[in-house]
Amino acid sequence: MAIINVACIKWGTVFGPEYVNRLYSGVRRNLNGDVRFLCMTENSEGLHPDVEVLELPNEPFSEPMNAALAVANRQGAMRKTSLFKSGLIPDLEGPILGFDLDVVIAGDLMPIWKLAEGCVAMRHDWIEARKGRPTGHGSVFRFDPARHGYLYDDLAANPYEEVEKARGSEQRYTSHKAMDRGEFAYIPGDLVVSFKHGCLDLPPLNYLRAPRLPQNARVVCFHGRPKMSEAVEGYRGSLLRWSRPAKWLKEHWITRAVEDLGASYC
Repeated sequence: MAIINVACIKWGTVFGPEYVNRLYSGVRRNLNGDVRFLCMTENSEGLHPDVEVLELPNEPFSEPMNAALAVANRQGAMRKTSLFKSGLIPDLEGPILGFDLDVVIAGDLMPIWKLAEGCVAMRHDWIEARKGRPTGHGSVFRFDPARHGYLYDDLAANPYEEVEKARGSEQRYTSHKAMDRGEFAYIPGDLVVSFKHGCLDLPPLNYLRAPRLPQNARVVCFHGRPKMSEAVEGYRGSLLRWSRPAKWLKEHWITRAVEDLGASYC
């Protein structure tokens, strides 16, 4: 059986190593095959020994890229594109399933892994979909560096222009580039859901009912607020996003990871 390649990227101090370890536990529990799990980071302290570390590069085009990002007020938002470089990962065979760290794995990931081979796959961004615009959301993405290396090469060749064209959005850059090549597919929306848009009721029902896990959800994205660490015991940050504790969140994100990897890593 072919190895399933999974990758994430961690930089700075917003997310600790437990976010990587819990993601690793979630994907290996929900993929039917041998998982090669990679994390691109500048600090590997605390990562589970089965996590393969890729050094976070200081890209040669970082100066003009960051200058354009500063104008777009999205400093650092396109670091993920470093994962797209062809030949970056030694002995890589096949595509990569990528995740942001602010997601929780809640079910079988094989339908996402097997979706639309040869294409860059992302879920339709919730806000862009509501506005009728074609843009993928970057929390979950699948691509093949051998085929889609232009996602790195085009940015490296014209960093300021590409960032400016994408208005500083990595997910807009990635999805639109692939769409222009006819190599893009949307992940079905019921497989990748938003906590705040798909699990949490609007006021006043959010005060009465706990957040729900949609029946077919495989990944729950915590883009914006609250994050998992805020929502797991209940969130009080705003009237709109106020939520009761989510037992299913604690089960999928913490309890099962501790049983799998041990408390010292989670």
